[in-house]
Amino acid sequence: MTLSANQLKTEVIYPDSDGTPMAESDPARDYLIYGVESLDIYFQDRDDIYVSGNLFLYYKNGIPSAVVAPDVFVVFGVEKKKRLSYKVWQEEDKVPSFVLEVTSLTTQENDEEDKPKKYALLGVQEYFQYDPTGDYLSPQLKGSSLVEGKYQPIAAKLLPDGVTSIHSEVLGLDLRLFDGELRFFEPQTGKKLLSHKETEQARQAAEQARRDAIPRLLELGLSVEQVASSLSLPVDEVRRFIQE
Repeated sequence: MTLSANQLKTEVIYPDSDGTPMAESDPARDYLIYGVESLDIYFQDRDDIYVSGNLFLYYKNGIPSAVVAPDVFVVFGVEKKKRLSYKVWQEEDKVPSFVLEVTSLTTQENDEEDKPKKYALLGVQEYFQYDPTGDYLSPQLKGSSLVEGKYQPIAAKLLPDGVTSIHSEVLGLDLRLFDGELRFFEPQTGKKLLSHKETEQARQAAEQARRDAIPRLLELGLSVEQVASSLSLPVDEVRRFIQE
């Protein structure tokens, strides 16, 4: 029996996992989560921006070994949806425009040598590295922009309060270090990007601050209705506070 060419083809498998659990230090894991969540929230109203991290990114069709797994990455011009892995050829050849690697002892050499070469060949416009402990990178935060196929350092700025800041043209955001902790900021407003956990904590703190202001406003002679209006609280909630 003669087999057709299609029958002779072996299916190429692109694993979604390497079969081993992710082993990260607490700082590396925390900043990986912060990076993905804060950027995902920031771009939540854009259906054409995909934010992910620690996900296999395959960049050559038919070659499963041609793979990287950036800690945090952002792709512009593709559908925002859940993926088990990212295959460049299935995404109209769109590659990440921004990559952040959270460097540790086990990833330092790869982050400094191997990955920049791969990202440059892929056309990743900006490549950032951050070392949460400050033990493996000097300086602790680095940013590079792709210029004629090679990465050139992005100059860091020292803000008046002593904070180190590097601007990402791709994201339109600043990456800043506060006592060694990385945070994203909107440069125009100075607003800090928060993770889901930080957003919830901020909400709870704001609600508690409004409740704490109730007795002070009542002591000033404001009516229940005026207090509720000024604090953006339901009138019934102010009344419940008085009854407690």
